[in-house]
Amino acid sequence: MRTSIRTAGVLAALLAVGVTGCADGRTTRNAPPSPADLTGKVRLVAYASCDEMTEGLRRAAARNVTAWGFGDAMLYAVRDAAAAEKRATPEQSYSTTNTHEAGVDEPDLVKTDGDRVITITGGVLRVVDANTRKITGTLRLVAENQSWAQADLLVHGDRALVLFQGGGIIPFGATAKTGVGPGGPRYVLVDLSGEPRVLGAMTVRGQHVDARQSGSTVRLVVRSTPEIAFPVPEQNEPEDERLERNRAAVLSAPADAWLPAYDIETGGTSRTDRVGCDRVSHPDQFTGTSMLTVYTIDLAAATPFGSAAPIAVAADGDTVYATANSLYITSNPRWRAARPIDVVPESPATPQAPPERTQVHRFDVSAPGAPRYVTSGSVPGRLLNQYSLSEYDGHLRVATTSGAEVAGASAGTSESGVYVLDAGTLTQTGSVTGLGKGEQIYSVRFMGGLGYVVTFRQTDPLYTLDLRDPAAPKVTGELKITGYSAYLHPAGEGRLIGIGQEASEEGRRLGTQVSLFDVADPAAPMVLSRFHQTESGSEAEWDPHAFLYRPATGLAVIPLQTWADGGVADSAALALRIGDHEITKLGVVTHPRQPAGSGFAPAYQGIRRSLVIGDDLWTVSGAGLKVSDAATLADRAWIPFS
Repeated sequence: MRTSIRTAGVLAALLAVGVTGCADGRTTRNAPPSPADLTGKVRLVAYASCDEMTEGLRRAAARNVTAWGFGDAMLYAVRDAAAAEKRATPEQSYSTTNTHEAGVDEPDLVKTDGDRVITITGGVLRVVDANTRKITGTLRLVAENQSWAQADLLVHGDRALVLFQGGGIIPFGATAKTGVGPGGPRYVLVDLSGEPRVLGAMTVRGQHVDARQSGSTVRLVVRSTPEIAFPVPEQNEPEDERLERNRAAVLSAPADAWLPAYDIETGGTSRTDRVGCDRVSHPDQFTGTSMLTVYTIDLAAATPFGSAAPIAVAADGDTVYATANSLYITSNPRWRAARPIDVVPESPATPQAPPERTQVHRFDVSAPGAPRYVTSGSVPGRLLNQYSLSEYDGHLRVATTSGAEVAGASAGTSESGVYVLDAGTLTQTGSVTGLGKGEQIYSVRFMGGLGYVVTFRQTDPLYTLDLRDPAAPKVTGELKITGYSAYLHPAGEGRLIGIGQEASEEGRRLGTQVSLFDVADPAAPMVLSRFHQTESGSEAEWDPHAFLYRPATGLAVIPLQTWADGGVADSAALALRIGDHEITKLGVVTHPRQPAGSGFAPAYQGIRRSLVIGDDLWTVSGAGLKVSDAATLADRAWIPFS
């Protein structure tokens, strides 16, 4: 789908084609409009003026508003994106966050530069000296009664950016005395050169999608919905009348209802800015009910928040993938669509929605400052996570599943495929389809010219793909085993590690499983070794940031929770040794149990991350840090957080 951009119109078409949701599980009498049909060209177009933008957004949103507002489109949070390890050659003396692409960092709850360990847990940032194993700085960024606040870190030199995903964070400084701040994401810049102190903050209206860092440059992706005050429903008001009043509210809404706003606090002052009309673009087809904004912050600049350099696209988004030069944001227009159970069609003649497709937008991030839009396109089906995307040798590979448990899909109709797109135009070059019929993708890993796809329903087919010819990708091998791998990690020449679940022949999950695959012969993948822990689960299955692997020693560590009597029986870090042909258990690391009334919620007591500095293995929980011998797991130090 070739895409073009012109600088002639910024907001006019924003309200064009859309998806309708039904909030609170209510049933509407009218079927929602059909999702955007992206089988044709996808063009991203800039608006010419605020008037054009406002009128276009009004029209599009009016088509998609319901008697209940914009419905579920406002309620669903984006799917967590997973990540893979950034590997250095030769291997560094300390581990870094397990990321998808080398040179592109991803937010996580712990960071290290080999000399310091920096964590954010329970809304408190802590700096630990890796040599003395003592806390050298502490900074509380939320009120104690909001210690549940979800936050991650990005670090450059002596500056840390703390990313709060939203939900009523109390701001730092004087404004903290006035109560809870806006419920949107909040990004706080902290100076680490001495005792940690806040340098500034940015609070954004919307939902945090994801962020990526290259060098000192951080790009934040935020999704927002129009800020429109719908009329209060009158008692016994007919739904059709309520719908008309909502449409009238949309059609009279000002441009600011759509233009994303953000607050910047720095140097003792604060200001509110909005994305300018001239910074907004839109694809040919869109709902008018969402906007994606990319904010750019340079952590090395004298005034990092001096200019957030935002650009916006009238589109939705749920997955972010980046390389050193490209930023991709994808969205599935039907992902937040109303479910059939919520809708009673007026007649059997209701139009059928077009086949499900995922929209892909690419931005050039090779230079500092705001990204430059390059092109857009679409592929059939929907993505699992960012590992479904991979840019290689001028092409973007995209793995999707079509027809899997979506509205109206019949059992067994799903199948998966990999589509190869020209990265410059996002037009399709080639594809291989028909993978895992009746199943869904559970994990994907692209490694150079090869690809690996795991689908699952009752058994786990691991497909190996040859993608070296972009015009003719093909399946070269298939391995069927019980269970599935939810995350795949490269483990040297011809080896692949899988983290997932063992399962019965009927597909019932039986506990965490770590597998070692031999993929040296793409035509005949084999299982070399498997480790299975019954009645257990690991965060690494859905968040690869929780997976640690050191190729030089074969050390692999994952958080592990075991179950008993319907609850969590134990939480530990499981350490394995992964050799060339087998997996052996090294042991487990546990943290001291917190006494009742200690203030630590159960979720914070469990070990969530691990890292290596020299010959030390560090494990992180909400209660503290433990330092162990990386070879023997012998205790070396316990650093409590209270």
